[in-house]
Amino acid sequence: MVLNNQEARGVVAKVIDPLARGLLKLGATPDMVSFVGAAGTSVAALWFFPRGEFVAGVLVILLFVFSDLLDGTMARMRGTAGPWGNYLDSTLDRVADGAIFGGLLIYFTARGDSLTAAATWVCLVGGLTISYAKARAESVGAEANVGIAERAERLIVALLAAFLTGLGLDWALPVALPILAILVIITVGQRFAHVHRQLAIPEAQGEGSSEQADGSTNS
Repeated sequence: MVLNNQEARGVVAKVIDPLARGLLKLGATPDMVSFVGAAGTSVAALWFFPRGEFVAGVLVILLFVFSDLLDGTMARMRGTAGPWGNYLDSTLDRVADGAIFGGLLIYFTARGDSLTAAATWVCLVGGLTISYAKARAESVGAEANVGIAERAERLIVALLAAFLTGLGLDWALPVALPILAILVIITVGQRFAHVHRQLAIPEAQGEGSSEQADGSTNS
């Protein structure tokens, strides 16, 4: 998640920077923090959510979410920030996201709530598809940084709804997850359309050039 507000970043830095320095002095590395963050999030989600202990689960997950900020800060302090860190973070984020929605899927499946379980499954698979669509687009020379339900938005909606459910608002997750599933499907479509606009036109031009070349040869 990105903090766009300068004041917010300054407040967070006052907490994160000393902690990052302390961990570096203890011999910890940014990669270690990344792995611990993903593992902690995954264990918390798969332990608390299937049991319906949403408040505890969300609070523990939020503690590990800060690893996304911490490992990057540590890498910058060490002068090792670069593509590897970005790759590792992105890959481990998919694991953590899968655990969060997987935990919710187990909970609603066990309760026999097939509609909410289906919506959660869409959020789980759709979230992975959104990430893959971006990575695949970049591998073929395009970009796919579009969509109304990117990772930050998906996590905020899911975790907030889970927290409210844990506080006794039993309707929060059954309402939020179907809505989020729709937004996820729209986001997948937005990325497909965005990449298609970038890649289909050159391809069509290439086909036109090929046809012209064939015509010249035949004549």
